[in-house]
Amino acid sequence: MNILKNYTLKNTNLRNRTVMAPMCMYSSDETGMANDFHYNHYITRSIGGVGLIILESTGVVKNGRTTDNDLGIWDDKHIDGLKNIVDGVKKHGSKIAIQLNHGGRKYIGAGQAVAPSAVKFDEKSLLPKELAKDEIKEIVLKFKESATRADKAGFDAIEIHGAHGYLIHQFLSPLSNLREDEYGGDIKNRTRFLKEVLKAVTEVWPKEKAILLRVSAYDYKDGGITLSDMVEIINEIKEYIDIVHVSTGGLIPAEINAYPGYQINFSNTIKTECDIPTIAVGLITDFNMVEEIISNDRADLVAFGRELLRNPYFILNEAKIRNLDIDYPEQYKGAFK
Repeated sequence: MNILKNYTLKNTNLRNRTVMAPMCMYSSDETGMANDFHYNHYITRSIGGVGLIILESTGVVKNGRTTDNDLGIWDDKHIDGLKNIVDGVKKHGSKIAIQLNHGGRKYIGAGQAVAPSAVKFDEKSLLPKELAKDEIKEIVLKFKESATRADKAGFDAIEIHGAHGYLIHQFLSPLSNLREDEYGGDIKNRTRFLKEVLKAVTEVWPKEKAILLRVSAYDYKDGGITLSDMVEIINEIKEYIDIVHVSTGGLIPAEINAYPGYQINFSNTIKTECDIPTIAVGLITDFNMVEEIISNDRADLVAFGRELLRNPYFILNEAKIRNLDIDYPEQYKGAFK
């Protein structure tokens, strides 16, 4: 099956086409440090055969996390704990990326939430502080510094989080960005912050390592981002990235008809119209579906989320059931004969 074939992402060779999607574990504390839980969580999925593991949303500043229990990368003190995870994951055959994020108005910790405009996420949310232009420049710098730390920790790739209603997405969408300066208004201006982040990151991130971009290709509300808007956005910044991880939603509370593979067509359109590799994601739990996606060139890689929470050995088990050729961990081969 194509799912188990190697794939080259920039200069990094993945052992198969499977990806562990980044999922917040809310298992750190106000320090943002990685701990034993994080180590065991990620190493188990590497032993389980995943091709690329993307570490959960990691805050580039303290109030850029989604909660005060998320991981951080705003300080050099975070490097050693992250490097420990990286080394363990690589030892068992997976490659590893880290998702760099700023939560913007969706931060719910003890600090001040910020946003492109003073617009709440919902009625229950606190009103975020509108960012001044010098504060925007400071956050761009924090992404850059965090990319440097990610390289020092040994990550094979970084993923810039521009989806799910977090700060970059808030700048991109006219529903949350009401600014009247060069960061607001038309789609080119709303893309400016993302472009500045990517440009800054490429100045320090090694040329041979990939940069991923996570996007939400549809806001599920009139007046928000549409798929055609996202195609335009990606075409504006694609010189800085190597692959797009395609999601939808998250900017506002919205009814979404989510079913297995419900986001695949968004990935397919972006891959075709932007001429760039994509990662498909969204309630995908079946190898036959993955085979259809890859065989028909609708995406280059396929990410699993909840399925890998339920079953860390999902890849190995599916390969065994289908009698597929895969390298089983030496210690477990007796169970897969």
